[in-house]
Amino acid sequence: MRRLRRLEGIAAKPERLVIGLMSGTSVDGIDCALVRIRGGGPGVQIAPVHFATYPFDPAVRAEIFRLFRPETTDVVSVCQMNFVLGEVFADAALRLMREAGVRPEEVDLIGSHGQTVWHEPNPVDRAGAVSRSTLQIGEPAVIAARTGVVTVGDFRVRDVAAGGQGAPLVPYLDWCLLRDGRLSRAVQNIGGIGNVTYLPAGCALEEVVAFDTGPGNMLIDALTSHYFGRPFDEGGAIAAQGRVLPDLLTELMAHPYLAARPPKTTGRELFGVQFASGLFGRGEPADLVATATAFTAHSIADAYRRFLGPVDEVIVGGGGARNPVLMRMLAEALPGARVTAHEAVGINSDAKEAIAFALLANDCVLELPTNVPGATGGGRAVLGKICL
Repeated sequence: MRRLRRLEGIAAKPERLVIGLMSGTSVDGIDCALVRIRGGGPGVQIAPVHFATYPFDPAVRAEIFRLFRPETTDVVSVCQMNFVLGEVFADAALRLMREAGVRPEEVDLIGSHGQTVWHEPNPVDRAGAVSRSTLQIGEPAVIAARTGVVTVGDFRVRDVAAGGQGAPLVPYLDWCLLRDGRLSRAVQNIGGIGNVTYLPAGCALEEVVAFDTGPGNMLIDALTSHYFGRPFDEGGAIAAQGRVLPDLLTELMAHPYLAARPPKTTGRELFGVQFASGLFGRGEPADLVATATAFTAHSIADAYRRFLGPVDEVIVGGGGARNPVLMRMLAEALPGARVTAHEAVGINSDAKEAIAFALLANDCVLELPTNVPGATGGGRAVLGKICL
């Protein structure tokens, strides 16, 4: 009962201090955002306090990438890394608190996305049972134990249980903060995977549409790593030296995922290392990077034309927003829309996804449903598991 009263006390506060933790498909590091949240739902107010990204230890990062490939991993490794990453995420939260000058007892909640190692959004028959599935590791119980802060995690599985695809979840934050009475906006994240939230002018939550558009930086990173020994194409410098191979781009644009109707999500299981390896040797290295960059831009524009209504403004976040070649290609592919970065509307692009999971934790405690039916296809549900 004492623990339940603690939760009720957090929910009753007019303002909460919340940490959001996020590691995406690129596995660049743990994004950590400390924010003050007043209220919840569509009238929520969020004030940033501190943000940092803490890179993974190279050995840990290498092990995470090993987990992405069924042929290189096993259930023992997945089980162990679930707890190892719980410790890593907890350390990141504690470090953020120290840097912000905040004591753990002052923090009300931690919302942790964890690290996705497998995501199978379409029903698959295994052992006689047909089911969707998704798996994020980085045990939230470990985070709660090490920090002493109530931790909410495993957000995606509740949506899957409600018949959804478990992704994307950030559209809830987009709707809360970026809907506009006059402009129809496409809020485009370009991380490892590209995903869009479509906010028609003056939209209600039921009118929001969101889905994964296809590859983001994933193919670009894989080619850059393979040929140049770099984790990513910084500033689009390699793509700028190459030329787009039109025949290869046409082939890539024929990928069946692009034509599949939303709701839909994807990840490394479709556009990861296995897919990238099929491009090796099919052109000069810089040309392949330029073509992969064009594939990301054109797949985004193609998704808008197929599945969205009018788009007045495209607000881009994620690592792709810092690639001027990709941003130029996207603007050229969408001549009727203004293409800009999240910073132009007052949101730190790097911090946004971590802030989203802080908001999901906040609204979980308030018992507010936070999945978007037009994004995941699931019935409305309160997302997250609470570890006291």
